[in-house]
Amino acid sequence: MRIGLIGASRIAPVAVIAPAAARPDVSVTAVAARDPTRAAEFANRYGVSSVSESYAALVQRDDVDVVYCALPAHGHPSVCELALAAGKAVLMEKPFAADADSARGMMDSAARAGRPLIEAFHYRFHGQFERALDLVRSGALGRIRRADGVFDVAIPRSAGEFRWSQGPDGGALMDLGCYVIHALRTLLGSEPLLTGVDADMEGDIDARLTAELKFGDVRASAACSMIRPFFARLRLEGETGTMTLHDFVAPQRNGRLVLETASGCFAEVAEGPSTYAAQLEHLVQVWRGDALPITGGADAVANMIAIDACREAARRKGGPHA
Repeated sequence: MRIGLIGASRIAPVAVIAPAAARPDVSVTAVAARDPTRAAEFANRYGVSSVSESYAALVQRDDVDVVYCALPAHGHPSVCELALAAGKAVLMEKPFAADADSARGMMDSAARAGRPLIEAFHYRFHGQFERALDLVRSGALGRIRRADGVFDVAIPRSAGEFRWSQGPDGGALMDLGCYVIHALRTLLGSEPLLTGVDADMEGDIDARLTAELKFGDVRASAACSMIRPFFARLRLEGETGTMTLHDFVAPQRNGRLVLETASGCFAEVAEGPSTYAAQLEHLVQVWRGDALPITGGADAVANMIAIDACREAARRKGGPHA
């Protein structure tokens, strides 16, 4: 499987290039960026053999089977349309799109083309999250009563940092909270109703945001921040047990699943490949026709619907400490 990179991004070396280099059946064959000089420097630094002069040229290459897009979210629909129309499968970085309407259009494009379009929620493909999902579905926690998730990363206010930019791509929710909402939706198996939001806003940018949600009769909160030190955790409280996932986004960094029941407290340290290696394995299986995508499609649209509701509520409240 041959991958072409759209965007000379900071995440591509970790998310795609490194796990591909560890496999004999995957290669990264080309990169394209808005700045050709940057693309050439990126290719030289990371050993990518070819540079395409444009996104349109890259998706037409005969030596590209899958397109990985790591542009800011507002650029996803146009790349998606180009790649799918060229018959390529697509791995699209999270968040899937700038809003739910754009996500619907991308889903429709994939359906028309008959090609896979996967959202790169890498945590979702790791064995530890699958284990957590199995525990919830098996009834090990009993009926879920409360769920909480948080993902904080201190993001510097450097020049050109799109997460601090005013517009559709900026804010903690789009970059960090999208993980929390997606994980809660997946574990609880339903869609949320927004009941409240608290945020520190800078113009249209949420530097910190906490959403209060209801998944049926389960109350939940989803928190994220670009102004707090790193912290990532999911916690589900049920009638017969509590489950906590420490560092759920990247469990390969000594992530732990802790299960507390009447029988005692059990802790499992994450094992197996990295989330990015697991994501690449899923991509290969989907591309070969051996599996169906578990992200993207209607799941991606539903995630953006929840994000849109949270952002709109935060902006309506406004103020420095909404």
